[in-house]
Amino acid sequence: MRTFRALLIVAGLALTGFGLYGVLTDHYIDFADHPFDVLRWAVGGLLLHDGLWLPLVCLAGLAVARSTPVRTGLIVAAAVTAVALPAVLRAGQHNGNPTVLPLPYLRNWLLVLAAIAVLTTIWTVLARRRRRAGEHP
Repeated sequence: MRTFRALLIVAGLALTGFGLYGVLTDHYIDFADHPFDVLRWAVGGLLLHDGLWLPLVCLAGLAVARSTPVRTGLIVAAAVTAVALPAVLRAGQHNGNPTVLPLPYLRNWLLVLAAIAVLTTIWTVLARRRRRAGEHP
């Protein structure tokens, strides 16, 4: 187990280094001329995620579901929503370039949420059946 954790730490550090390298060398990110804007954006994202979003998701999971499948489904749905919401809210705003945000993002987001709900329901039913089968041999 220690070896696996060490590998995960090394992989996480490598990905963090790759991300930092990308931020520092990407020509679209003006880090050299405006380093405080980039740092403010990064710190703001970190505070928003760890200070607001993550506690809200954990509290919602704790309050709504004691079942592991349901809690997992809610966390996955929240993560999908966090990623999809900017595209859903900006759909149709292409500013003269119709290739920007060309897909039906609201429909696709709702389909993904429906798939998460179906899979969560199947997982919950199977878990209950497995528990009942274990109770009555």
